[in-house]
Formats: sequence, structure tokens, C-alpha cells
Amino acid sequence: MSPAMQPHRQTRQTIVRLLSSMASAKEISQYLKRFSQLDAKRFAVVKVGGAVLRDDLDALTSSLSFLQEVGLTPIVLHGAGPQLDAELSAAGIEKQTVDGLRVTTPEALAIVRKVFQQSNLQLVEALQQNGARATSITGGVFEAEYLDQSIYGLVGEVKRVNLAPIEASLRAGSIPVITSLGETPSGQILNVNADFAANELVQELQPYKIIFLTGTGGLLDADGKVIDSINLSTEYEHLIQQPWLHGGMKVKIEQIKDLLDRLPEESSVSITRPADLAKELFTHKGSGTLVRRGEKVLKATAWEQLDIVRLKALIESSFGRTLVPDYFEKTKLLRAYVSENYRTAVILTDEAEGVYLDKFAVLDDAQGEGLGRAVWNVMLEETPQLFWRSRNGNAVNHFYYAESDGCYKLDHWKVFWFGASDFDSIRGYVKHCGERQASLQG
Repeated sequence: MSPAMQPHRQTRQTIVRLLSSMASAKEISQYLKRFSQLDAKRFAVVKVGGAVLRDDLDALTSSLSFLQEVGLTPIVLHGAGPQLDAELSAAGIEKQTVDGLRVTTPEALAIVRKVFQQSNLQLVEALQQNGARATSITGGVFEAEYLDQSIYGLVGEVKRVNLAPIEASLRAGSIPVITSLGETPSGQILNVNADFAANELVQELQPYKIIFLTGTGGLLDADGKVIDSINLSTEYEHLIQQPWLHGGMKVKIEQIKDLLDRLPEESSVSITRPADLAKELFTHKGSGTLVRRGEKVLKATAWEQLDIVRLKALIESSFGRTLVPDYFEKTKLLRAYVSENYRTAVILTDEAEGVYLDKFAVLDDAQGEGLGRAVWNVMLEETPQLFWRSRNGNAVNHFYYAESDGCYKLDHWKVFWFGASDFDSIRGYVKHCGERQASLQG
């Protein structure tokens, strides 16, 4: 990272304290360290829609300036759809689309160019007024060719991405703010769909994060609530078959999957509001929808089907304690669900009282990815009834409260369950949890 991008140590400490109201300082520092170790151009590409520029400019500039304050410089690409619609209408030019793409005549292109430049400068100036360094890049990035001039007019398809203007901005510690205008090799300006331009830019940069800033704050489920995470490896096929998934959102999820399939495994997409960007990036809980390619989930019904050395390392790292020496000999496995890279595991045993959750382990570097939730959801599909215990003060208890039907507090433990309603079953759960021998030591 260049000297211009290095945050003052005091500034970073101040920001950790400010963010501590929404998460632990350890959690925030973990993300800062993870992001800071990346090459500057691999941190994040932020796609900003025209509606966000119009309706939420203050929150947008505040969030982007914040990232720069902690030494992280995002690459910003923006659209200007609503602004363009208004200007074309004012000029008496009727909006025409074919297959969702805007038909662009020479008269329309003059307005497209003007609107994109105005929107770009509006964001750059707002960032600068907020104390951030930002660079206007309205051309020279996307080399394009006509998509089909007879149908779309002056609309381009990106053929090559030139990173030189972006890299120059990053070296200066300045946020590159890019429009989605393309040029042919001979210099003809072409209108390029901002989503398609973002996809080409992302494939060239291979960033750690791709961030879509929207007014909805994420992808919404059947009840209109934000879906907190999507693990494509385990959830994609089920998700796209849901009747409540409307056409626009289905296309968005398909595009995200296609994008992530061509990026490194650690890359992810976040969809959030501008005001919630810091919370989405720097806390495990997040605020928006996190989409990852994710890991497949392995299922085992015998210890011999698993890599015990890796599983033991996962459990001990997750809990920060050591398993008792005879754990695998004495624990009668019913089912285990383990992510393919052994970063998350759910271990179930069959007790006289019912199915017992013996371990739910998630590595530190997997927290905040939605991987734990993904493995948990696979387990739920085959487990209608479950009970377990968790130490008082365990940070995961808020998740357990949300997932359980009830909780009973013992001196050192909380007993959770779901799927049981009769008192005798619950009494058996509490008795078992109170008497069960500890399997972790130290």
C-alpha cells in the first residue's frame, strides 16, 4: 500500500472505537487486517446506481470517505439511469429498449455523455467536499465494439478493460470514479450498460469484494425482509425455484452466480444501502445480503468418513480449547455436516432424550461469510427436532435464541431446543444437559 493510502494509526483506532457500538473491536480489527493485506486494486469494486446518486448522495459519500479514512480505496463505477430518463424526456426523445438495453441514437448519445459526466462530477465533487480524494474517469477504461448497430444504435459491448487510469488514481491514494461509457478503437463513444461494464471490470480486477449499493438494502425474501446471506453451493438451485422470486431478482442472482463462478473462491458480493456499508464490511452480522460461491457441505454418519485430524483442528480452533483425548471414541456420531474445506461443522449425536447438537464450530476466518448459516440450514432439512446447550455468555447465543423454540437457564449453561412442545421432553433435555460431561478442556 502506497504512503498516500496509509491511514494514521490514531485515525484507525478512532474508527475501531466508533464501530465498536455495532460489533467487537476484535471483529472490526480482523476485517481491517484482512482488507489491508490486499493489493489496492483487489479490495472492492462498488457499483452505484443512478437512483442512489440522486436520492442518497450524502450517505454514499460518507461511506466511501470512511473507507478511505481506514486506508482502503474502493473503485467506484456508477450508472445514471433515472437522470438519463429525465433528460431524454425533457429533450423530447422517447425511451426505447430492446431486451432491456437502451437504444441509443446519435441525438440520445449526446445527452448520455452529458448526463454521465454531470453525474460523475457530482459524485467526485461531493467526495472532495467530504474530505476524500477522488478522481473523475469518464473515458479510457472500456474499449468497446458495436453490440449490433442496426438494432441498438450507438450501444457498445466491452472487449477490453484498460486499467491504467484506475491504477494511476489508486497510486495517488484517490478513489477512481468511473462512468460506463465505452470507446471503439477509432474513438467513437458508445453507451455501455453499467451492469455489463461492472462485470467486465470485476473480471479484470478479480476483487475481494463486489458491492452493489441499492435503496432496498439487499435481496428480499417472500416477506419483504432482507436475506442476510446466500451460499450458492448449497442454496442456489432451491432459491431460483421459489415462486416469490420475481424476474428482476432472479436475473440478478443468476448474474451474481455467473460473476462469482469466474472469480477467486474468496470473492463475494455484498448488496446493501450506502449508510450500512461499514456495518456490512466490518461486522460478522453485516447489514444487507452477502452472496458467496461458498463451499459444498459434506454429510457423514461415521467418523471414518471424515478427516478426523482436520475436524479436530477445526473444533479446537473454533472453541479455543482442546478436545478430551477420547472424544471421537466415546462420542457416538449420528450425523456430521462439514463444509468441504473444514471451516464449519455441525455434529449431532443420538441420545435417549433425542437428537443432540454436540458441536457447532466455525473458524474465525469463516465468520461473517454466511458459511455457518449455510451448514446449519443443511442440517435443519434433516433434523425436525433438536436440543443443545451453550455456555452463558457465548457470543453465538443470540443466534441460538433466534433458531430455537425455547431456552432454559442452568447455572453455567443455557439449554435450547426446537421441535418439542411437551413438558416431559423438555425436562429430559434440561436434565441431560445438566449432567452431560464436558468434552472440551483447558
